[in-house]
Amino acid sequence: MKKLFFVIALLSASFAYTQPAQHVVVITVDGFRPDFYLDPGWNTPTIRSLLKEGAHANGVTSVFPSMTYPSHTTIVTGVQPAQHGVYSNGMFEPMGSTGKMYWNNSSIKVPTLWKAVQDKGLKATALFWPVSADAPVSYNIPDIGSMGEGVREKYSRPAGFLDTVKAQVFDGAAKIQYGKDQNVARIAAYVIKKDQPNLMTIHLFSVDHFEHMQGRQGDSVKAAVADADSAVAIIIDALKEAGIWNSTTLIVTGDHGFVNVTATVSPNVWLARAGLIKDVKTDDWKAQFYSFGGGAYLYLKDKNDQATLKQVNRILDEVPAEQKKFFRVISRKQLDAVGGNPEVPLALSGENGASFNGALEGEPVKPGKGGSHGYFPDFHDIQTGFVAYGAGIRPGTVIPTMSVRDIAPTVARLLGLDFPSAAGKIPDNLLKK
Repeated sequence: MKKLFFVIALLSASFAYTQPAQHVVVITVDGFRPDFYLDPGWNTPTIRSLLKEGAHANGVTSVFPSMTYPSHTTIVTGVQPAQHGVYSNGMFEPMGSTGKMYWNNSSIKVPTLWKAVQDKGLKATALFWPVSADAPVSYNIPDIGSMGEGVREKYSRPAGFLDTVKAQVFDGAAKIQYGKDQNVARIAAYVIKKDQPNLMTIHLFSVDHFEHMQGRQGDSVKAAVADADSAVAIIIDALKEAGIWNSTTLIVTGDHGFVNVTATVSPNVWLARAGLIKDVKTDDWKAQFYSFGGGAYLYLKDKNDQATLKQVNRILDEVPAEQKKFFRVISRKQLDAVGGNPEVPLALSGENGASFNGALEGEPVKPGKGGSHGYFPDFHDIQTGFVAYGAGIRPGTVIPTMSVRDIAPTVARLLGLDFPSAAGKIPDNLLKK
């Protein structure tokens, strides 16, 4: 009898962890916010229809910094930046920025979902996904537009893919308007019909662009959100035409929220005035901030220079109250708690509508406009969203709060992948038993 119960228990456990989906499509809308589907004032009928019969979160906690590249890397790894190694969109260059970005898959220090899919003998695709150049996927157009179209062409897979897309999807167009999300969706639809990949990671980025310009509201933001929703509809139609809709899980999520900007802070001005930055071009500095929108890292030239660190803390503490209200100091202990950049002793996060830049001269605080992200991820406006529908998803589930690192283990379970490195957890009641 004991043996019978043991066998039943094993069978039950095996059944609970079987692969419920043959295909998972993860769509990120850069700058995606929960109000886009919770507030009916936004024009998102497709995403809201998924919500009605699927599952959703009221808020999703981002990483620090709440930036596109670190967040997207967490989505495909399930770990925080301290573990995966992507600490911002761009790389800190102590003698001045030359535009180096974390765009290559080799920047990621831990296993990815793409590799887990490949190891299982399945097929993966990455379209405009950050930090994906040379990723182990069958179809790839990496998010490296800032490096020039020639570089994007070089790293697209398979060889000649962009030329094929221009010819077969865009009627021989010489150039593709990538900033229009429906065009990205048309490329995704082409791959779905041609290859039916088991995992697709698709990055839509027009909403982020217009939120930077106009903040959380604005006519261009509304139009971009509607465009992103239409892009999701195009992808759904392709999944249906390919005959795989009923065996697919569709996840629409994001990387960060947005904050309206009213002030711009240049923290390096304070350091330069104190003599800690003399000339970065000749490497004559002791401390400098590397700014990324709503946050800034403090780098010390000598990581063990405690005297300079104490001086920086004193400088920040003595900033006049009318300027000090625009930032808070994020301690090393706080960075450790959220898996933040291990290379810096402290960071700043904007407050009261402030964002940061790297200026060395002028006034340290000036008026600002538009929107930003990159802030410490402990308040609602910087949260992103999550909607899931389809194979393996329990209809009607509402998740109060989850983390972007919870997405990777969820995808792994849906596809039956061996992915023990992910530190996130599958939200309660999200998946069918």
